[in-house]
Amino acid sequence: MNFHFKVWLEKDGQPVIGDGLYYLLKKIEQYGSIKKAAESLTMSYRQAWGNIKKAESRLGTTLLIKQVGGEAGGGARLTLEAKELMKQYGNFRREVEACVQKTFEKHFK
Repeated sequence: MNFHFKVWLEKDGQPVIGDGLYYLLKKIEQYGSIKKAAESLTMSYRQAWGNIKKAESRLGTTLLIKQVGGEAGGGARLTLEAKELMKQYGNFRREVEACVQKTFEKHFK
């Protein structure tokens, strides 16, 4: 037997970041493109952009610096705030997972 869990952070009762946005931001950082990041996660560009805009609105900060297309094409880079949010969420999630793992082992192993 094994366990699964979901964790996310909310502000004023609205989700701000969970695994979905965390991995989307990681992929944007990797590819430098919202479109490529969305495709790699089998999500539409519209859904990816919507998730980012919702989080930005709820946090009151910008998460991406977008570069409009052109000859070299467009792109996106993470802001320092986005990088810090990812770092904090990643650390938080790892700690929560370790606690849940210990509790699971206490009760089921």
